[in-house]
Order: sequence, then C-alpha cells, then structure tokens
Amino acid sequence: MTIIILLILVGFFLLILEFFVFPGITVAGIAGIITVGTAVYIGYSNYGTSTGNIILALTLFAFIITLTVALRSKTWNKLSLDTAITSNVETVSQTLIHVGDKGIATTRLNPTGKALVNNQEVEAQCPGKFVDAKTPLEVVKVFKTHIIVKPIN
Repeated sequence: MTIIILLILVGFFLLILEFFVFPGITVAGIAGIITVGTAVYIGYSNYGTSTGNIILALTLFAFIITLTVALRSKTWNKLSLDTAITSNVETVSQTLIHVGDKGIATTRLNPTGKALVNNQEVEAQCPGKFVDAKTPLEVVKVFKTHIIVKPIN
C-alpha cells in the first residue's frame, strides 16, 4: 500500500509542476498521469475491485482538493508569469522643448542617452555620432518620445 501512496504523491507533484511551471503537454504531465494511473492499476490488481474503486475515488478527490488549494494559494503567483505592464514611456513636452534649443548631455549618447534641455531630462539621440556626457548640444528635431540632437562645437 505504501508504494501506491508514494506513486500517487509523485504523480500529483508532477501534475502540479505541469500546470504551474511547465505549461503545455510536457514530460512532467505525461509522467504524472502515467504514475497516478499505475498506482490505481496496482490498487485494482493487488487488492481487488472494491479497494481499487476506493483508491480511485480517493485519488480523484485528493487531486481536486490539491488543485483547488494550489490555485487559491498566493505562492503560485510568484512562479507564474505576470503580463501586466506597469511602466510608461516618458514623453517630451513639445511646448517646452523646441528645435534650436540648447542643452547638455547628462549621459553618454551612444547614440542614445539622456540630455538636459530647458531643465527637462529627456531621451536624446545623436545619429551617427557618439557624444560624451557634459557635451553642449543643440536640438535638431523633437519627437513625442525623444529628441534628435547634434553636438555644439
């Protein structure tokens, strides 16, 4: 009877892994089904029909309880993927920054970095050139998410 209980527990563990860690049809899910099925088969073949039915009923009941507890548990949220996007894109205020404004590179533009223009730190690009930090810049174009700059010589 110990081998049956052990096989059922291993099968449950593999099926829980299948549901929460390796989604899809993988080796863990197939092995879990085979392991639980083998345990029930051993119960029927070694202990008879009535004991086999009890093992099958208890296994199904235990699996439903295990799955319910696992789905309600907050610990599984740490293992599952979170698809919510909580970040946002910094936008350039086109009323404060205009073509021809002067600024300074706060990080290296390689070719993208940060620049301080009119007391606003924005993402800046200098196409075709690498610009070191603290280099004076002039705004060439203003886009919604970034500005294009050129170094002032």
